[in-house]
Amino acid sequence: MTHGRAVVLMLLVTLLWSSAGVVTRHLDGAGGFELTFWRSAFNALALAVLLALWRGPQATVRALVRGGRALWLSGLCWCVMFTAFMVALSLTTVANVLITMATAPLLTALASRIALSHRIAARTWVAIVAAGAGIAWMFGQQAGSDGARHWQGIAVAFGVPVAAAINWTLLQGLARRGATPAGAAGRAAQDDAMLAAVLVGAVLSMLLTAPLAVPFQATPRDIALLALLGVFQLAVPCLLAVVAARALPAPEVSLLALLEVVLGVLWVWAFAGEAPTPAVLGGGLLVLAALAGNELLAMRRATA
Repeated sequence: MTHGRAVVLMLLVTLLWSSAGVVTRHLDGAGGFELTFWRSAFNALALAVLLALWRGPQATVRALVRGGRALWLSGLCWCVMFTAFMVALSLTTVANVLITMATAPLLTALASRIALSHRIAARTWVAIVAAGAGIAWMFGQQAGSDGARHWQGIAVAFGVPVAAAINWTLLQGLARRGATPAGAAGRAAQDDAMLAAVLVGAVLSMLLTAPLAVPFQATPRDIALLALLGVFQLAVPCLLAVVAARALPAPEVSLLALLEVVLGVLWVWAFAGEAPTPAVLGGGLLVLAALAGNELLAMRRATA
């Protein structure tokens, strides 16, 4: 795959990812844990089918059997991300959730520093401080009768970037210790393990939220919309992202992924009437500017 095609593919991935917020705002009766249950159930089903068609059932089963503790830890992180994201959407605005999630690259840098002793560049420290200021600006203005509910949603949403940071640091640590064999076969095995971990996370999320979703209140229309999310907002983009990441450097992938925040906020603003407040716009722009500046500088240095 050429670089240009990989960029276009990654743009398609962010477009699919960004659809979750606006779709959930058009549900009739489903909410909270029921949202997560149905989306995770359809995600698990779609991943099982797609992986069997793409990698073959034997490779998927082999990855699950041989993945070991690391695969299940990664699957647990995916479970937290899947569950916290949908629950947070039921508690606060889409903009709050997406901008909170956008801190994942910076939290990953901190986690790598603590767990793997990776050096953090000065530009990344500046970005961390600027992003923290932006979040403080956004959430410091959340007041009124729904203030406590917004804070609960923000706290739940923060579990997504924390779990993501742990997940990526875990994978980096495995690569550093040489846990993955070299060569094309090793890369294929690594891809199988990464995708199998996503499947494990979807199944765990489904099982965890099933008893909490009772009594089910989703209408047939709700179930159809959540099925679309499970297949086209999670399963398909995950597979496409693995393909695109092979031809793109990590900083460029992180930079392109930020479009999910912009697109997600625009969709709910245009099609669900959920306009972000001035504080959310200002703080969100500061967070995105810090992240984009850090990634652009990283790409520039790598090119030099």
